[in-house]
Amino acid sequence: MKKVVLITGISSGFGKEMSKKLTLDGHAVYGTIRSKCEVFPGVKTLNVELAESDSIYKAVDKIIEEQGRIDVLINNAGMHSGGPLEDSPIEQFRAQMDVNYFGWVHTIKAVLPHMRKQHSGLIINISSIGGITGIPFQGVYTASKFAVEGMSVALRMEVKAFGIKVVIVNPGDFKTRNVETRIVSLAEDSPYAEQFAKSLQIIERDESGGKDPVILANRISKIVKKRKPRQRYVVGSPIQKLAAKLKCYLPERIFDKIIASHYGIKF
Repeated sequence: MKKVVLITGISSGFGKEMSKKLTLDGHAVYGTIRSKCEVFPGVKTLNVELAESDSIYKAVDKIIEEQGRIDVLINNAGMHSGGPLEDSPIEQFRAQMDVNYFGWVHTIKAVLPHMRKQHSGLIINISSIGGITGIPFQGVYTASKFAVEGMSVALRMEVKAFGIKVVIVNPGDFKTRNVETRIVSLAEDSPYAEQFAKSLQIIERDESGGKDPVILANRISKIVKKRKPRQRYVVGSPIQKLAAKLKCYLPERIFDKIIASHYGIKF
């Protein structure tokens, strides 16, 4: 069945591959971009700044004008920050939340009236394995993902009566542009400099050696087709899937020690 799909952030990585796959599936796909870029034929682009709510509502209005409905919203666009929490300026926290959290909130608020009216809809929020485990020296970024997690769980319960489903997807390490685009904050003569350099090397190694974004796009394609999708999908290596499960069962101190050890931190 053809669906009308809105994906935020389709210029590269997950968004680019999802827009391609869902178009090939026969859906009407709209994707947000910040500046002109090459997209898969058939994908309609919308110029949106997630930090500017007016552009979000205008984009949704345009889809409704052209299609009369929105069946699927995939919140994907985001920014990545790295660095010691102490060294990260408060402005960086605000910028991160404006894009990764508040931008998503505005997009959800823009589509919900239409989904409620049609008494159906699917909202997929692309979180992160970091939204479950937390990642050292990515505290600014993972804070935004933890916020998305909590919001998604609450939203799921609120909109169920209107036939709207909310799914959280937690990708592990994938070969996206994170290494290139990550905004790093590190103070001059930072006491964290040595440890941060060691941990960042591991983070970038994991990302560079990660899975192809096509794998996530294929999983999203299957979720969109499902009549009753699961509430959460962890898409990553076997170790990352195991980590997500262990978080529920291990004492927090032990779990933190395992995560810290992976990133070269003595705990």
